[in-house]
Amino acid sequence: MNRDEIKQKLVLALDVERLEEAKVLVDSLSPYIGTFKVGLQLFCGFGLEIINYIKEKNSNFFLDVKLHDIPNTVEKASYNIIKNGATFFNVHAQGSVDMMKAARIGAQKASMDYNTKKPVILGVTLLTSISQEVLNKELLINKDSTSFVLELAKNAKLAGLDGVVASANELPMIKKELGKDFIVLTPGIRPSWSCVDDQKRIATPSGAIAAGADYIVLGRAVTGAVDRIEAIEKIYDEIIGI
Repeated sequence: MNRDEIKQKLVLALDVERLEEAKVLVDSLSPYIGTFKVGLQLFCGFGLEIINYIKEKNSNFFLDVKLHDIPNTVEKASYNIIKNGATFFNVHAQGSVDMMKAARIGAQKASMDYNTKKPVILGVTLLTSISQEVLNKELLINKDSTSFVLELAKNAKLAGLDGVVASANELPMIKKELGKDFIVLTPGIRPSWSCVDDQKRIATPSGAIAAGADYIVLGRAVTGAVDRIEAIEKIYDEIIGI
């Protein structure tokens, strides 16, 4: 795998407190990162300001807001997300097939109205912070986490979404059942030399890509590093041999 191929697979979570810090990350890491992920923390603080900054740098952005509402509201929100130039966005797959279909309809309308590239819409299956015990005992879902994720992924495909957000644990199964073209974006990525933090279902960058991940989400292992360039180069070195 060459460096450009690796870059296209890398998504960096801009989970920082200050707008200026996010801008520094975009400026310094855009040669290494294919897509910058704007989550609730940054979006609720700075909204379109950070989105427009990423667009000005000709970088892709993934609006990670995990929509979960009634279909009509999700359709209109999806329209506005694509209107504002998102390359990727996501919805909760647990929000029903009808809700996911509404997201697709809204996004497609905006893409046609504003003549944009077809957006990638992903269904969030099960957050990587949720363990099997939490799924069963707190959420009262009496299923194995892997089979539960597969059911949600099947619903996402039925709704016409492009893929799902799922941990590396479920990757091979999703690809086998739903096809290699069904996109899987994998969070919970932790290089072997980094700390685990609050994630439960994790994988290394090379492990996730070897298992079939189309995109992997990097976070604090890079953004919290003393030398961010050194950290991302170490990740490249790990992946390049696959």
